[in-house]
Amino acid sequence: MRNNESRLYIGLMSGTSMDGVDAALVDFSKQKPHVAGIESAQIAIDLRASLMALNSSGADELHTAALAANALMRLYAQAVNALLAKTGLKPQDIRAIGAHGQTVRHRPQMFDGTGYTIQLCNPSLLAELTGIDVVADLRSRDVAAGGQGAPLAPFFHRAWFAQESTVGVLNIGGISNLTVLQSDGNTLGFDCGPGNALMDFWIHKHGGQSFDAGGAWGAGGQIISALLEQMLEEPYFALPYPKSTGRDLFNPEWLAKHLANFADAKPQDIQRTLLELTASSIATCASSYEKQSNQTLKELIVCGGGAFNTALMQRLQALLPETNVISSAQRGLPPQDVEAVAFAWLAKQCVERVALPLTSVTGARGARILGGIYPA
Repeated sequence: MRNNESRLYIGLMSGTSMDGVDAALVDFSKQKPHVAGIESAQIAIDLRASLMALNSSGADELHTAALAANALMRLYAQAVNALLAKTGLKPQDIRAIGAHGQTVRHRPQMFDGTGYTIQLCNPSLLAELTGIDVVADLRSRDVAAGGQGAPLAPFFHRAWFAQESTVGVLNIGGISNLTVLQSDGNTLGFDCGPGNALMDFWIHKHGGQSFDAGGAWGAGGQIISALLEQMLEEPYFALPYPKSTGRDLFNPEWLAKHLANFADAKPQDIQRTLLELTASSIATCASSYEKQSNQTLKELIVCGGGAFNTALMQRLQALLPETNVISSAQRGLPPQDVEAVAFAWLAKQCVERVALPLTSVTGARGARILGGIYPA
């Protein structure tokens, strides 16, 4: 029999970097969540290629998307079953899984005024494979209510990272997003721009690597000032928050357009410029908030893959000298685990019918319960 009083949830996240699946088992029985187990699984090259291709129009998209969603659910189930085996738990011990799915299109408020956001997911298959209730489709209700559908993690960030002073939580995945946890209890959140997506693409193209370890290759190059200035003229950077973006905008085609006049540039110098683009767009977001609010971010807590990019972390500290830039590990949660834990937390809010106050983060018309429940 399922334990409907269980406070154990599993969060599953495959982010815009598309490098793997992170799974977190979280115990919410105490005042502060406790991470009881972590598991990860790599996304196979062919599945990653399919997911990447679905970021833009192509042949037989519906067929490709359906099969990619099925394959991703099998990977999700693999991570869940590994967690259960590691912790000695059974499916009936878990209240629910929070499954993010893989974002392949994100166009809120566009075309017809409502727009859409698509996370590839087959929650029915995941429930079938794991024997656990699944909470999925966590973004579309926000979009239906006039919101951006992203970011959603800020609500969890407050539960875990809030302090007496105003602090920022910065997630650097494929896209970078900033949460501001104000000392008065209010929460803001918005996407800054590209995180690792363009840097990962460039080093894979020129070095065959999935990412620039520690930012070492980029750090050895020189900033191409004219290219950086041209890229920073992208209108998205000047939009007021709340705002969100994704690979629909910051993708290889966007980069190719900006590189058209820099054919003789050294690849390593372009990597250094892309690193500076990420750092500069983040620092501009943080500085703009400080100017508008007349508040200083005492601390910037960094999570996601970008927290392991030493060169990027150093540039953020240099650009934000009055802010202490640290890894989320220094606040009790490893950078690679934050988003998976966040989606376990979001699943709990859905199961308990908690409406989240979305307006200040996504621009939605009011508080809404996010997600749909797919029973095992």
